[in-house]
Order: sequence, then structure tokens, then C-alpha cells
Amino acid sequence: MVVMVFLFMLVNFADKAVIGLSSTSIMKELGLTHAQFGALGSAFFILFSVSGIAVGFLSNRVSTKAIMLTMSIVWAITLLPMAGTVNFSVLLASRVVLGAAEGPAFPIAIHAVYKWFGDAKRAVPSSVVACGAAFGTGVVAPLLTWIIVHFGWHAAFMVLGVTGFCWAIVWFVLGKDGPLDRNATDGMSSTLRIPYVQLLFSRTALGVFIAGFAAYWIIALNIVWLANYLIRGLHLTPSYAAWIVLLPSVTQMVLAPFCAFISQGMTKAGYSSRYSRGLFGCACVMIAGAAMVCLPLVPMGPLKVALIALSFSIGSVIFTLGSTLIGEISPPSQRGGMLGITNSIHTIAGLIAPIAMGIIVDVGADAADGFRTGYIDAGVLVATLGLIAACLIHPAADLRRFQRLGSQLNEGPAGQPSQVV
Repeated sequence: MVVMVFLFMLVNFADKAVIGLSSTSIMKELGLTHAQFGALGSAFFILFSVSGIAVGFLSNRVSTKAIMLTMSIVWAITLLPMAGTVNFSVLLASRVVLGAAEGPAFPIAIHAVYKWFGDAKRAVPSSVVACGAAFGTGVVAPLLTWIIVHFGWHAAFMVLGVTGFCWAIVWFVLGKDGPLDRNATDGMSSTLRIPYVQLLFSRTALGVFIAGFAAYWIIALNIVWLANYLIRGLHLTPSYAAWIVLLPSVTQMVLAPFCAFISQGMTKAGYSSRYSRGLFGCACVMIAGAAMVCLPLVPMGPLKVALIALSFSIGSVIFTLGSTLIGEISPPSQRGGMLGITNSIHTIAGLIAPIAMGIIVDVGADAADGFRTGYIDAGVLVATLGLIAACLIHPAADLRRFQRLGSQLNEGPAGQPSQVV
């Protein structure tokens, strides 16, 4: 099942990445400015967060197999119209609908994996799922770019639509939910329920929200602007740029399981999850921010390529470790909703970052100057948020408070259970 969920995330992020890889062709065909294309990239996230929350709560009650099947079919249906001639309005509407359908993908994928693995064993399989996102963002970039160069950007959208339908057919036949759906396997009672306001404003949740927001800011810039930066800012050919876009994904596929293995090893060695998951994950976010600040300051060469690979990859470690932290502090019956809310807060960055970068590039003296300013500002923001998050995360303290609160809320004055809203 982990392999199928990996492929689910691969398709999901390939659908996101194709817009950035097609950026120069789309801007030329439709006559768009950087700000307009940035708005197109941000439009993908208009309903992304809302749908992530809604479907996250739905996953508390509905089979993840059914949810993932429905999502994949909607993705394919949304992409196929792009195979023909479209205008800006049609493309914009398509991205909004696709964003709504893809919003819940990561939390639902993680929720599906968590039904097969207990808390102590979740970091590594979660990192494999995260690698599917990296694979879809970058590893398939040369293939998609080849299709765009030889057959046009419309053909790339069509190929992804057909691929989505193929995954849905295989998932319908092979997919199933794991046995740990409602069982209490992670040290928290399956009947315990905590008010969502207490969960959402806990130190750990706030820290994960902030760190993930920072990391997703980088992802949004990668998806929408990295290829354009390489082509228009650094004047590379599309084919050469596609191979550089591949590097962050390859780096992430190495770092994600490696860092998850280290984190899991730290946990087994007796380190609390505050250190093995929280501080470790936030350190990765801060490193990504620092690398992004340096990125536009060095000339094109091996060091710049290394900074591109590092800045656009290592911050994503927090998505795996942050999800395990949310799973750790959330009662099993509320985990799907919390993962959906977490992902939705993270992806708000996707609504802001692309259009912010587009505006900065347009007001710059030229594209290279605008991208330089945009990446420095982004790096400072990401590093600062990573530091704030590191100071907040403390799952042990939150769990102690939830256990006390849960005991009070779930028992009435005469020992009768009471409902928690």
C-alpha cells in the first residue's frame, strides 16, 4: 500500500509541477506578465486549504480508499480539457478546481499510511510517501519538459490526465484501508477526545503550523517559479533547466528517508520527540532558509546548483516529522481532521508566495534583479519562521495537558461520559 500511496503523491505533485515547467510557453501563448502568471500559480491554492480541512474531517468517518479514488478521478477530469486550446480564464478555472481536488492529498495519504503503522514506526514510511511528492515535482521534470518542447504544453497536461485515470483503476482494484483505523496504538486512548481549539492552539501544533508554512513557501516557489528563474533569470535553455529542477527532488528523496531514519533512531535512543522530531525538523527549515538567502548571491556554477538543491529540498523534512508530531498529540478519532487542518495551514503559503514573487520580479530592474530580491526575502522569512517554530514545539507537555483535560471532559460529574465538541 505504501507504494501505491507513493505513486498517488507522485501524480499529485506532477500535476502541480507541470504549470511551472510550462511557464514560458504559457506566458508566451497567452501574453502574460510575471504578476499574471504568479496569480495563476496562486489561484491553485484558493480552495486548496478549505478542501483540505473539509476532507480531513471527512476522513475521520469515510474510507481513505474511497476518498483517494474520488480525488484522483477529479484530478484527471480537470487536466484533460487543457489538451485543447484554452484562454487565461479557462486555465485559471482549471487550476482553482484542481487545487480544490488536490488540497487534501498529503494529509489523506499520511492518514492512510498511519492506518498501517504505529507511532514509533511512522517516520520512515511517511518519508517514502513524501518522496513521491519529490519524484513528481522534479524527477519527472525532464520527461515533462521533453513532451512540452516536442509536442507542446497541452500534450503534457493530457499525459498527466491519462496517468491519473490509470492510477485510479489500479487503486480501485488493489487499494484498501489498514487495520489500525480506530485502534489505540500510540499511547492515547481511542475514546479520548480533545476540543479542537485546544489541539489547534497547543504549542506543538502551532510550531508545526509555522514550520510547515515556511517550508511550503519554498515548495510553492519551486513549483511555480524555479524553472522560470533558471530560464529567464539565468538564461538557461529549457532542457538544461529541467535537469537542474530535477536536483532538489533527487536531494529530497535522499534526505527525506535519511532524516526520518535519524529521527527514528534518536527516538529509539531515548531522545524525546521534541528533539528527535521538532527541533530536528525545524533545523532543516532554517538550513533551507539560509541556503535560499545565499542562492542568488553566487554566480552560476557548482556552488549555485548545490544551493538550489539544498534550499528547495531539506525544508520538506518538516512535513514528515511534523505530521508524526500531529499524529502523536492527536487522539486517533481526531487525527484525520488535524492532519487536514495542518496541511491546509501549511498550504496557505502557496496562495501568497507565487504572486508575491511575481510582483517582486515585475518591479525589479530586470528578471534577474527581481528574482534576486525575491529569493533573499523568502530565505529570511523561512529561516525566521523555522526558529520561532523550534521554540514552540513541545509534544510531551501538550500530551500531559490533554490527558488531564480529556479525563475532565470525557467523564461527567457522576462518572458518565460527556460529549466534546
